[in-house]
Amino acid sequence: MKSYLKLNNEVLNQYSRTGKLDLAKDKEATRRYFLEHVNAKLRYFIDTREKIRYLVDEGYYESEFLEQYDMSFIERLYEKAYAYEFRFPSFMSASKFYESYAMKSRNGEEILEKYEDRIVITALYLAQGDEHLAERAVEVMMSAYQPATPTALNSGKKARGELVSCFKLTMDDSMNSISENIGYCLELSRLGGGVGVNVTDLRPLGDPIKGILNRASGVMPVAKLLENSFSYSNQLGQRNGSGVIYLNIFHADIENFISAKKPNADDKIRLATLSTGIIVPSIFFELMKRDKDVVLFSPYDIYKEYGKRMSEISISEMYYELLDNPNVRKIKRINARKLYTEVKKAQFESGYPFEVFDDQVNEKHPLRNLGRVKMSNLCTEILQVQSTSIINDHDKENEYGLDVSCNLGSLDIHKAVQEDDFEQLIDTSMRLLTDVSMMTEIKNVPSVAKANRLMHSIGLGLMNLHGHLVSQGILYGSKESVQFIDAFMEAVNYYSLLASMRISQEKKATFHGFEQSDYANGSYFEQYVSKEVTELPEQVRKALGNVPVITQEMWRSLKEQVMEHGLFNAYRLAIAPTGSISYIRSSTASIAPCTEKVEIRDYADSRTIYPMPFLNNDNISLYKEAYEIDQYRMIDLYAAAQRHIDQGISMTLYVTDQWTTEQLARLYIYAWMKGIKTVYYVRQRLQTIEECVSCSI
Repeated sequence: MKSYLKLNNEVLNQYSRTGKLDLAKDKEATRRYFLEHVNAKLRYFIDTREKIRYLVDEGYYESEFLEQYDMSFIERLYEKAYAYEFRFPSFMSASKFYESYAMKSRNGEEILEKYEDRIVITALYLAQGDEHLAERAVEVMMSAYQPATPTALNSGKKARGELVSCFKLTMDDSMNSISENIGYCLELSRLGGGVGVNVTDLRPLGDPIKGILNRASGVMPVAKLLENSFSYSNQLGQRNGSGVIYLNIFHADIENFISAKKPNADDKIRLATLSTGIIVPSIFFELMKRDKDVVLFSPYDIYKEYGKRMSEISISEMYYELLDNPNVRKIKRINARKLYTEVKKAQFESGYPFEVFDDQVNEKHPLRNLGRVKMSNLCTEILQVQSTSIINDHDKENEYGLDVSCNLGSLDIHKAVQEDDFEQLIDTSMRLLTDVSMMTEIKNVPSVAKANRLMHSIGLGLMNLHGHLVSQGILYGSKESVQFIDAFMEAVNYYSLLASMRISQEKKATFHGFEQSDYANGSYFEQYVSKEVTELPEQVRKALGNVPVITQEMWRSLKEQVMEHGLFNAYRLAIAPTGSISYIRSSTASIAPCTEKVEIRDYADSRTIYPMPFLNNDNISLYKEAYEIDQYRMIDLYAAAQRHIDQGISMTLYVTDQWTTEQLARLYIYAWMKGIKTVYYVRQRLQTIEECVSCSI
């Protein structure tokens, strides 16, 4: 074993034996890693000019974006980045960057970039010739803003992948649409993307085709085709593609769908690698509360009778009308509690299905007049309006709707509260994400390209909440932690709206459909203009650092500006699970509690130990692990953040093998009542669940 790995592993060995931490060993492991590995493989250049010339001439960097700047400016930007004297705070952060992000020679023998180099190139690439933005980009990326993995990894490279790696597609009930969407999944998986597909509109098993009964094969064979597509399109054999399919719980194929992830499922329906998610309207919980049966429907009947797809209607609003309509078949009746118990059993056994609370999403959706949010993505934080494409025969042009690419980045909360100018931090982050949106064109998936062009949707998220709370002596899940995230997220919301309004002014353009939104008529802002003013405790105020507390008057002024000038971004905020980028920044993931105080990550034939940020022998009791935290209090914290987010939050629930299906169901109902929009995995202690590689950005 290499000396730096041995030193890093000794942190765990001592902690396991004594319960005490020796973090000096991790620092020494980091130092040795640079001496023995990084410095030994690093290619050295005389100066910046030689470095840039070599990397362009050898085909490592694109030349076009660099030609938009004077070389003297590029040199100053490198000097600016190196002036921060950045040091990786842990062995995990250093090794993750140099193993996964830093550019290497084609034979893998040389390291061609340091951390600062990757930051500068990303800034220059995203700024597209805007020197002021490039400077600000270096400042925020060296401090508190982290682009998503595909952006951080691919920016500026000649041989690069896309800047985004997360997509959502809608499948229609036609062979043309099914085959077209399978082709899209192959293409997006080839690009390294994780793909969510809505299959709610497909007719169920036994439905008629061309008027002949019992001809339709249902949702599950299509699900198997999608699973095989992701396995086949596997990024040069490096890893399988990642996908998730979503189905409404009132769809007649729901029982097989729920069972598909169970380890003992029939091979005809079993989904080994494809993730599953269900759409749950509020009427389902109401029927469950009254211990009533639910009736399962066919989307085919709904479309034939109403001219609308099942995904395009509110089941909660139309449920009793569907029951009373003799032209809409009642495929099956099943007790609501019994059906939800089967969902909970499946989640205990496999972690699936994910859940999207349909009415919590759509009733609080500022763009609800433009259409419905039909589903989520692979990590359940993206919630954007979609419209179904009409895929015609080859002699007619297709009519493309709107699908989704997830343009993501995250703020390190601990660093963000220390920024001298929080407004500037959010403004720059928003501009960088907007540039990712405008620079991304997935030509082979026209519905995604169209939506990106019209909506300019992005998702600014967070990381390092648990770490920051510990650094401030605040217990995760406490009243103070809820107050902190509530105030912090309100400020992010406010300044992201301000930034989007300013971009709209500058570009003299708004997102498509702005005039029909709750932003345009001002109703979105009423919750803030009329909010109850409360004094924050001193501990919370201290934890907020330089983050301003947003006043009613600030909201009133912003309301007037947005109504006058519009917004450029249809969607702004979404909190993803953050995996690799949390390690690089030595942060806790997303706004989730840590699962281990000292985390163990196995990579190939080596093991890396990652002590949580700011962890020491004095504050170790503050670092309660996720399975020790009251899940109801955790939901309270997520709900406080969700109030200010136009999309969603990737929220995992943590249970032990002592939990019952009834207890789990109650927890989900509580989340629904608190306004949570989606639930990602259910993680049971000692149970290993395959991670989402694409979306752990």
